[in-house]
Formats: sequence, C-alpha cells, structure tokens
Amino acid sequence: MGKAFRTLVGRPVDGREATPCGPDKWQLLDQLTQAAETYELSHRTLTVLQALLTFLPTRHIPSGPTGIVFASNQRLSERLHGMPESTLRRHLAQLLRAGIVSRHDSPNRKRFAHSRGGEITAAFGFDLSPMVHQADAISLAAAEAQARQEELLALRDEVLMLRATLMQETGHEEQLAEVAKLLRRKAEKAELCEMAAALKNLLKTDLGEASKTEEVSTAYAQNERHIQDSDIIHFDSEGQGPRRLGALVPAESYEAEKDQSVSLGQVLNTCKEHQSFFPEPLRNWSDVERISDKLAPMLGIDQSVMVDAKRTMGREAAAITVLCMLEKASAIRSPGAYLRRLTQMARDGAFSLKPMVMALANREIVS
Repeated sequence: MGKAFRTLVGRPVDGREATPCGPDKWQLLDQLTQAAETYELSHRTLTVLQALLTFLPTRHIPSGPTGIVFASNQRLSERLHGMPESTLRRHLAQLLRAGIVSRHDSPNRKRFAHSRGGEITAAFGFDLSPMVHQADAISLAAAEAQARQEELLALRDEVLMLRATLMQETGHEEQLAEVAKLLRRKAEKAELCEMAAALKNLLKTDLGEASKTEEVSTAYAQNERHIQDSDIIHFDSEGQGPRRLGALVPAESYEAEKDQSVSLGQVLNTCKEHQSFFPEPLRNWSDVERISDKLAPMLGIDQSVMVDAKRTMGREAAAITVLCMLEKASAIRSPGAYLRRLTQMARDGAFSLKPMVMALANREIVS
C-alpha cells in the first residue's frame, strides 16, 4: 500500500500527468484576453489566471485532481512578483465569479494534494477545468470581440479620413475640435457612426457650395483670360508712355483697385517687409501675387488655405492680405488659421481689404 502525503505548495516534481487532451491553455488565455470585456475581466485578473496556469506542467488542462492548482497565496504572490495578498484574493474572487475557475475546498479550506505511487489522487485548490468546459464559448466570445474591434478601427479610420478632408476646407474649426476630442478617447460604435455621418453632411454641403463657386470662378477666369489676351500697352498720341497708374501696370490692376478701393501704390507704400526677403521692386499686381505665393509657405500657410483664399477673396486681394499679414507677423500666432478666418469673413461678406491696409498706413504715420 502506497504512502499518502500532503504537498502544501506546488506540485510533486515527479508527479505524472494525465494524457494531454483538449485545447491549449495558452490559446485559451489569449482568447480570454480578447474577450476580457465580455467576461468582465481586467488585465490584472488575467495575470493572476496566467500565474495559476503556470503551475500546470503541460500545455493542456487535465481533468480530475491533476487539473487543480493547490499553490498557496504566498507562492502565487511570489510568482506574481510580490502582488499583495489582498489584491490577489480580489482577483481570484473575480475569476470565480466569471466561472473561469472553481474552488475545490478541503474541510479546513487549506490547499494541498494527496499523492499515491507518484500520482495525485486528491487535490484541494483552484480547479481550472471550467476553462476547458467553456472553450467553445470563450472562442466564440473572442471572435465576436475581435470583429467588434475591427469594426471600431474601420470606423475610426473613416472618421480620420473625413477629418483630413474637412481640414482642407475652412470655417469648421469647432467641428474639427470635436472630432479631435472624440478620437482622443475610446469612443463607442454609436459615437463614431454619428460623427462620420455629421462629417459627411458637412462635406456634402461644402461640395455643393464649391460647385456654385466653381461656376462663378470659371466665368471670371474666362473673362480674365480675355482681358489678358487683349492686354497690349498702348501709347497715347503724344508718346508719353502707358496710360496707367505706374509703369508697366496691366489692365486688370484697375479692376482690383476698383473692387478693393486699394491702389497698387498704397500697397507698396504700406507693405515693405517683403523687401527683406525679395528686394526686387514690385511693378504690377502680377509681381504682388508672385511674391505672396512665395511668402505664404514661409509664414506657415498651407497651399490649400491660400488657394481657398484666392478663390474667395480674389487673387489680388489674397496677395495683398498676405503682404499685410507679413507686416504684423509678430502679432499673429497662427497665420494659417488667421487667413482661414479672414477667408470665412470674406465668404460671409464681412471682410474688407481697405481697412486692413489703412490701419497699417496709420501705424506708419504714428510711429
């Protein structure tokens, strides 16, 4: 008759396990990690479960006494790098509530095992066989959790792409701030769907407005090409040179001066900071536009913002605005946002170029 004995911690070194069968314990742990939300398990609770699994020498959870872990709390705490016993008991209780493990208690609630002939005949502790019994349910929950995660990632990507498209437009700073706030946290599916629908509506509205603006811009461009094609400098009968304000000023300058009530001379007398970067003299509106196109990226203005400003304000007005912004660059925190704001004001009919130029001219007089 073999001799029975108790092992208070761990498992006999020479104990023989049953033939491995069933799912891999580490695969089950990975699936439980994916389905943690379904089973209401925290990552620390899963770490405790991992420690319990390390006391089984095989990769499969055997049935019967050999599938019971009877390590003491002290031994478990050591394997968990010194986790306090109070914390350990709390996570063990969570595993019991989730039905992942069950308790097989001795009369005095101590954990130990009886061995006979090198085989465990009775053990008291945490039974891990419920994991095997629920293997199919755990696998299904993990697949569903992964599908939900992939759906959320796809929705986040869609919102990110819509946000990137909307950033190319103007006048949506408030909506863009809401999107950024939503993406900084773990958003639910309903929130992401609602945000995606809102962004699509905004872009659809902007697209309709852009189509109308494009029709007007196309007509304007055709008229402008006609003016440029006929832009030949004629001399008067007395041979006194071009009949324009300033030498070599093209005909469209009159239209710009008429529309904006700002002359080329006023702009050149007021805006002089550009000479620090481009000392060559500006002789006409084309030179003003060319220099402003070079200055815009230097100020940190994106090309899309500049294009929208030209489309909304007009090319000459946008160019003058950039020159004026350069004059007070030290007081403008974000030139790109500043120009977007002015462009929106122009779109709303609340922007006038003359007060901006006159304010700079008056500043020169005062100084």
